[in-house]
Amino acid sequence: MFDAAELGQTVGDKAFAKRERDLRAQLLELQYRSLERARFPVLIDFAGVDGAGKGTTINMLNKWMDPRWLRTVGYQAPTEEERSRPRFWRYWRDMPPKGRIGLFLSGRYSRVLLQRVYGGLDDAAFEERLAQIIRFENMLVDDGALVLKFWMHLSQEHQKTRLETLAADPALSYRVREKDWRNHEHYDAFIVAGEKIISRTNKGDAPWNIVEGVDANHRHLEVGEILTAELARHLENNKDRTRRKTGAGNGESNGGANSKRSVTVFDKLDLSLQVGREEYEQALGRCQARLGELGRIAGEKGISTVLAFEGPDAAGKGGAIRRTVWSLDARWYRVHQFAAPTDVERAHHYLWRFWQRLPRAGQVSVFDRSWYGRVLVERTEGFASEDEWRRAYAEINDFESQLVDDGILLLKFWLQIDKDEQISRFEKRAQSPYKHWKLTDEDWRNREQWDAYQIAAHEMIQYTSTRTSPWVLVEGNDKQFARLKVIQTVIDHLQARLAEDNGNGA
Repeated sequence: MFDAAELGQTVGDKAFAKRERDLRAQLLELQYRSLERARFPVLIDFAGVDGAGKGTTINMLNKWMDPRWLRTVGYQAPTEEERSRPRFWRYWRDMPPKGRIGLFLSGRYSRVLLQRVYGGLDDAAFEERLAQIIRFENMLVDDGALVLKFWMHLSQEHQKTRLETLAADPALSYRVREKDWRNHEHYDAFIVAGEKIISRTNKGDAPWNIVEGVDANHRHLEVGEILTAELARHLENNKDRTRRKTGAGNGESNGGANSKRSVTVFDKLDLSLQVGREEYEQALGRCQARLGELGRIAGEKGISTVLAFEGPDAAGKGGAIRRTVWSLDARWYRVHQFAAPTDVERAHHYLWRFWQRLPRAGQVSVFDRSWYGRVLVERTEGFASEDEWRRAYAEINDFESQLVDDGILLLKFWLQIDKDEQISRFEKRAQSPYKHWKLTDEDWRNREQWDAYQIAAHEMIQYTSTRTSPWVLVEGNDKQFARLKVIQTVIDHLQARLAEDNGNGA
């Protein structure tokens, strides 16, 4: 695979200067067009052998283009904060917004490569890590991102020469570390692993480009010219993509899909279930005390919890959340309420804002509305195209599987009420001096599409209630019953999670 990148290609200084002038003008023009349109982000990853010129090539791109709209990220070993969250958290954190370009060193491929070379990943684990990366890249590409990957290559002989030259230069010797020599000794293993990575993850919409790294002039021009061609192509293709999406986001409902459905999962719920006031007060006190104790133990053990709440307007999500978190230490939980995305959030992939709010190890994040907005509100109100909300099921399942695989306790609650109960609560809110602000014009508009929302929610549960992250359906006509069911469910799952963790119960 790498023989074609060991041909000794060079570019003289005079030829380089001429091509550089033209290339820089093109790159700047494309960069400003991309920034002005702000329709997609650009992610450029640099990987390859040590000493092949990844850093100097990134420096050259910053020289050629406007660095105000570039962001360069060089990853080191994960920090304590990064280790306390799922593996891909830091890559989502550093995602460039639409119109901007991110340049990444030692990114998502680096740890996989190193762990494979030094025996940290067997064949199955290696394959699964690459599959995770593919799903991540597919998610970005499907959302319109331009993803480019460069493998900077040197032969083993040229790598040794490059390291020796750098080590002998007092001004540059700091760039050669002990690990570089250790990696050089494992050169063959790096090449074998690199070939596997490229073969497995070289996709048409997220391609690898193998670049010969011996001559800096050749290396810089090849990377710059590939970026120019791909950015121009993506800008042109994006025109067609934008035209195809016309109709979504204009208020036309997509909720009519499968609108002939007559029975949903909610029709099987017994919404008459209720709890008396005295029984409720006694049970609530016991549950909150127990949850407070379990929350303290989970925090000490570094077990994170994510609670997501969805349901019709006025279903009682806020009340259930308040009773659930009341007994937890306020320093260790955060409640995040989501409405329509801000301009900054719209400039990123729809999952970006939720990745930003994942808890550190031992902490709790509560989501009042969540990532399911893509397949509920955005679907029903026409803010997402059918292609976007349909593929979101798989994207959400992948997102949640990453949380669970990282050891996070994930619970998803759907609080269900019927239409009569909803209108009753709307009317009470309108008359209450303390709650009238909670009733908005949007609540009334959503009510007009009750059936469409119920169908969308039914299909959401059908496609995203998995063995590792099932939906919990809560009968919500009686607020007291619903609140106790939510708290007791959290207690049951947290007890089981702690028992699994220590092997002898909590």
